[in-house]
Amino acid sequence: MSKTLRSTVTGERDQVVEGLLDRVSVTTDPAEQRRLRAQVVEEMLPLADGLAHRYSGRGIERDDLEQVARTALVAAVDRYHPDSGAGFVAFAVPTIAGELKRHFRDCGWVVRPPRRVQELRAEVVVAEESLRHRLGREATVAEVADLMECEPADVESARLCGSGFRPASLDAPVLAGGTEGDRLADVGDFYHRFELHTDLRLALDSLGERDRRVVRLRFVEELTQSEIGSMLGVSQMQVSRILSRILRQLRGSLDVVAA
Repeated sequence: MSKTLRSTVTGERDQVVEGLLDRVSVTTDPAEQRRLRAQVVEEMLPLADGLAHRYSGRGIERDDLEQVARTALVAAVDRYHPDSGAGFVAFAVPTIAGELKRHFRDCGWVVRPPRRVQELRAEVVVAEESLRHRLGREATVAEVADLMECEPADVESARLCGSGFRPASLDAPVLAGGTEGDRLADVGDFYHRFELHTDLRLALDSLGERDRRVVRLRFVEELTQSEIGSMLGVSQMQVSRILSRILRQLRGSLDVVAA
């Protein structure tokens, strides 16, 4: 179908729909209103399905997207008033698109990040696109953070959360042969253990002298917190707090190395 003919058909369908909705607004018979609204929905199904198909291939089945779009279409028909001004299509499109985006936000995550990170990810995408056009290249994390007036770490978190929406499969093939899963380190691998041991040693070396002593007393000599407190001249509760702080610091150091 040519573009001109398609536009003509679309225009005629829109006129039919507006006429049906005008009749809905003037009739007082509930059964007639339901029949007319059902006819509007049937006429506008191609619009709803077309919007749904724009979002296909992003991790949610097309049938599910069509169902969301069609449900939103029914809601749009029920809420529309002919005297609202712009016409039904102008009213229905943002309604349906909004429901599709909400469905992605609420149901599309394999690993669901906090809502704030989801919202920040959307803002990062917009900022990156703007900088890409302005700079003629991919923007750095610092440039994106500067534009958004946030911390670079926030931009990194927003970028990383995208993998929670549609993570790569461990069965995916790689160019060198095998799969992505084959490239993961074996927990029994000597090199993996050596690397972990080296990273932990560096993290321990960054602790103060007293903190290193507490670690040795607790995890090497296996003393209780009360026994450590007696040796240091502090309470068992203080030892517990010291250990919690040390472990947080060590985890943070190892996370930085892993990143």
